[in-house]
Amino acid sequence: MSEEEKLAGMVNITEKLPVIRTATARGSIKLRKATLEAVRSDSVKKGDVLTVARLSAILAVKDTPRLIPLCHPIPITGLDVNFVLEEERMSVTVTVTSLGKTGVEMEALTGVSAALLNVWDMVKYLEKDETGNYPETQIEEIKVLEKRKGDT
Repeated sequence: MSEEEKLAGMVNITEKLPVIRTATARGSIKLRKATLEAVRSDSVKKGDVLTVARLSAILAVKDTPRLIPLCHPIPITGLDVNFVLEEERMSVTVTVTSLGKTGVEMEALTGVSAALLNVWDMVKYLEKDETGNYPETQIEEIKVLEKRKGDT
């Protein structure tokens, strides 16, 4: 292998035609029941958890190429962020749409990750044990649910 082949680089997509591309990713965070109740009742000290998490997902999707160095900057033409609060977890689903030359799964995954990290940051004081650790809190199952290219 030559020295040039060993270097990391972006894939050349110049010749690809733009098509509608969509990806949906989801992940969840396991939280205490009392923490989820505080989120539901909008009584978390730092403020409205779902609004902040939604905005952080949106910003993360837009900033994906800055966070993942070999990811192409692409036009984001649609973005949905949805939350489901269950008894002991919250899940976030992010769907990203683009009219572009490459997929949007990294953007969707980045949006989910950022939303979940912001949830943790906002509720961490409710999740800490007496030693300052988080024995029950965990981010789980961040994955791509679906990826589409074209009208299919």
